[in-house]
Amino acid sequence: MRAYQLNECKHPSQLTLVQDVPEPVPGPEDVIVDVYSAGLNFFDILQAQGKYQVKPPFPFILGAEFSGRIARTSHIPEGCPFRPGDRVFGHAQGAYADRIAVNANKLLPLPDNLTFDQGAGLSITWPTSYEAIVGRAQLKAGETILVNAAAGGVGIAAVQLSKALGATVIAAAGSPTKLDVCKRYGGADYVVNYRNRDWQKQVLEFTGGKGVDVVYDPVGWIRESLKCIAFKGRALVIGFANGPIENLPLNIVLLKNVNIMGVFWGNYANKEPSRVTVVWKELLELFASGKVKPVNYTTVYPLSNAMEGLRALEQRETWGKVVVRIRDEEKTAIAKL
Repeated sequence: MRAYQLNECKHPSQLTLVQDVPEPVPGPEDVIVDVYSAGLNFFDILQAQGKYQVKPPFPFILGAEFSGRIARTSHIPEGCPFRPGDRVFGHAQGAYADRIAVNANKLLPLPDNLTFDQGAGLSITWPTSYEAIVGRAQLKAGETILVNAAAGGVGIAAVQLSKALGATVIAAAGSPTKLDVCKRYGGADYVVNYRNRDWQKQVLEFTGGKGVDVVYDPVGWIRESLKCIAFKGRALVIGFANGPIENLPLNIVLLKNVNIMGVFWGNYANKEPSRVTVVWKELLELFASGKVKPVNYTTVYPLSNAMEGLRALEQRETWGKVVVRIRDEEKTAIAKL
């Protein structure tokens, strides 16, 4: 089996595709999934170097998000709703591989109106943004939200979800191309280029001097965003893709009565599993309605070139969700004929 297997911490640029990795061995509650597509995440870059909070024992296979089909020869646990050939998506360690063993309870059926490439980026990206905006910040219709790094995977999801809730969205990104993505694919009301000096003044102008009600930040720009947050605003800490973890000026937090909220979706399965069920029910309804839609980067990488995809992600050359295609659906269908 092909996979990106690590025996020690390395930068992804030093990894090569291993051709003869042992097949995954399922546990009693596991099924084997033939992986069709896998989502690339910034935390994969950190995990490969031992810099992420989730540190699997060596050897381990990189990658966490995937979509595919239940393998034809897979064991089916008692009570499992899936059967061989069913289209599914989910997240588990080891997605950058031909096959993966995963607890059947962590899988969801891939909606009929979504492709495997679209499904590859659902399981972490979308519930993170949904729980942040709906569950934590409780964004309401008529409020204003600033989405930092809005053209990225979680960012463009946050833009779409906020618009679906009836909010006014100000999208921040670092190039004209990415700003166009925010408007064209996300439906952002306003855009600001954070490379421009005093971009926060533009945000204040867009809000009539009030500032934004909510800041959604996956990169580590809370400090800068506090300059344009409203009184009693809510700031969502999603991640630190920009590098260092921020030290915040708590005097501003105090004076503006700002609520700083952390969102780590990975903890919900253990800490609040009932919320996971609710979030996915509501998200799948949104996908079915067509009110939101996964946005993928135009370049789809083959498994053999997955590390180039992570390099492009690390260098901020991409937008939307970056995906690796491991199996081609059309060729598979033809082969069955």
